[in-house]
Amino acid sequence: MMEKTETVRMGDQPLTPRSRRRRLDSDSKWGLLMVTPYIVHFIVFVLGSLLASLYFSFSHYDILNAPQWAGLANYKKLFHEPVFWKAMWNTIYFTILFVPLQTILALILATALNQKLRGLKFFRLAHFVPVISSWTVILYVSDAIFNPRFGLANSFLIKIGLDPQKWLQDERLVIPLLVMIAVWKGIGYIMVIFLAGLQNVPSDVYEAAEIDGAGVFRKFMHITVPLISGTTFLVLILSTISTFQAFEQIYVMTGGALDASSAGGPNKSSLVLMIYLYQEGFTFLRMGYASAIAWVLFVILFILTALQVTFQKKWVHYE
Repeated sequence: MMEKTETVRMGDQPLTPRSRRRRLDSDSKWGLLMVTPYIVHFIVFVLGSLLASLYFSFSHYDILNAPQWAGLANYKKLFHEPVFWKAMWNTIYFTILFVPLQTILALILATALNQKLRGLKFFRLAHFVPVISSWTVILYVSDAIFNPRFGLANSFLIKIGLDPQKWLQDERLVIPLLVMIAVWKGIGYIMVIFLAGLQNVPSDVYEAAEIDGAGVFRKFMHITVPLISGTTFLVLILSTISTFQAFEQIYVMTGGALDASSAGGPNKSSLVLMIYLYQEGFTFLRMGYASAIAWVLFVILFILTALQVTFQKKWVHYE
């Protein structure tokens, strides 16, 4: 029996199964060629860097000399180093303050800007401007407000009869103040994520709730919050990762731009893990020890993310 040849028309030319396979092979080769630069970049600069840093974490390496294998010496030193635990606590403290505050304020702001109001585009843009501003600009703005000698904040305190504060030079105030500044700068980005989630909530659900007599607060708590729980989950993961990787804002705001060793002050009260890693690796040239810090930070973030993903099924609403 003669095998029946199936044809598929593409344009005006019929393709047999053999020619179709030939074309797929050709397309695959071209596709592979197009992604080759990315594959090379990933192998050399991402995977290669990860493997190199893992090796360095088990060795003594100062950039100037060849690494010398040290086993678990860097990790043993790390877990017995009081400065590491100080940086760990500061990072956790920063996260505990920053993540809930930014999430709640961004959700409230997104809910308000999701209404049909005049000048809505202007308000959305105004809240997003700090996101695209550099931390250098934020530094000058913050200095004009919180400078101990001529800042607006101390001028206001003096006018109402209170004592002026040292603000970023005060060990008790530095992290709360850094959190407040970071929230002001980043809230616009989280607001946009929440806006995307809010616009996917069906309007007829709100209409049905209004018919049943639900007020603004009840609609927010029983409709808005559950239906955007997936978006909230994403925000919590992104915010947690970003706070554990916080570097630029603390480095700039605590004087690291002028003296890298002073970043994280005063008296290491704002020293977080990323600042500690940077100082050990690039200021003191202890790259092996800095690599160990990086891998401990990776393990912490991996565990936190895994826990969040594990518990999401208990509180994330699925339609």
